[in-house]
Amino acid sequence: MRVNFTVNGRPQEADDVWEGESLLYVLRERLGLPGSKNACEQGECGSCTVRLDGVPVCACLVAAGQAEGREVVTVEGLAGRSGAAEGELSVVQRAFVDAGAVQCGFCTPGLLVAADDLLERVPQPSDADIREALSGNLCRCTGYEKILDAVRLAAARTGEAG
Repeated sequence: MRVNFTVNGRPQEADDVWEGESLLYVLRERLGLPGSKNACEQGECGSCTVRLDGVPVCACLVAAGQAEGREVVTVEGLAGRSGAAEGELSVVQRAFVDAGAVQCGFCTPGLLVAADDLLERVPQPSDADIREALSGNLCRCTGYEKILDAVRLAAARTGEAG
């Protein structure tokens, strides 16, 4: 089957997609976008989180055919968003770096996509909002405190820019 969809603002086409092939596989292996990580393949860890028509989803659980005609934003698509120049880190990406929220980096793409979604919906989130938004993303390296700091920092920076 052929799947036509938009990825990070660009029209994409994937040919010879098997019916059971995941959106994650198509993004990583067919389109060369390795940012979303393949970890649990069961939707439990959040490492593969992307936005599908603006909604965060685990790409490992979405059949590639379900993306037909839809819009996908991956972690690679966050650069240049939120007032950043084309190709520059977004506010949330820069905040993760500045707050030291990146360790092994495996969970980071999913956390970034989830945090970006949260800040788009709730520009000044409470700690409870942040915890809820990131609850589907597991991290084995941190105690989550630096991640929470990063989201708070991104919210503060977004508020300053607005």
